Amino acid sequence: MATVSLLGFRGVPSIMPATLNLIFGPCGAGKTTYAHALARREGAVAFVLDEWGVRLFGPDVDGPLDFGWMLERLARCNALIWSTATAVLGAGTSVVLDLGLMRRADRERIRKLAEEAGLSMQWHFVDAPQDVRRARVVGRNETKGETFVREVSPEMFAMLEAVYEAPAPAELEGAVLNVTDDGGIAAPREAPAGALR
Repeated sequence: MATVSLLGFRGVPSIMPATLNLIFGPCGAGKTTYAHALARREGAVAFVLDEWGVRLFGPDVDGPLDFGWMLERLARCNALIWSTATAVLGAGTSVVLDLGLMRRADRERIRKLAEEAGLSMQWHFVDAPQDVRRARVVGRNETKGETFVREVSPEMFAMLEAVYEAPAPAELEGAVLNVTDDGGIAAPREAPAGALR
């Protein structure tokens, strides 16, 4: 577990664990908005895969996005984010990872890596009904607001819906759940007592 030694009350040393916060959910659920809000609230560092991918490889995109080309580069981003995030955790600062994690195998891979590294983890599931998420994506495409990275076409949204695997009940045990049905994005909540792994 990544920890940092701090001077506590009256100069007595204390240990505070740095937490690996993992955000997951389907496209348009509000993961990035949630990740940034959580990072601000917790004094953590947010790592958002879409933001890294666009900054590192966006200028190289010319024409329609080739899915194979994109996946190869996102894998490189994931590796760089993971090594950087674990260094930040090792320095005693919590991190928030928004890596999509749309498939169970991806979530399991990250869980195993974190457990092998002895990291304190907290999962955050962010979701909303499909019609709300689709409307959010259309709105984000039009306004190109704070969380806009790249346009998500109706075809890309449909493809991401097909890729997404809803969490099994066991994946939600101890997770912070942020599910909305009104088009809003729930503010990050505190983890349930004893939820950190």
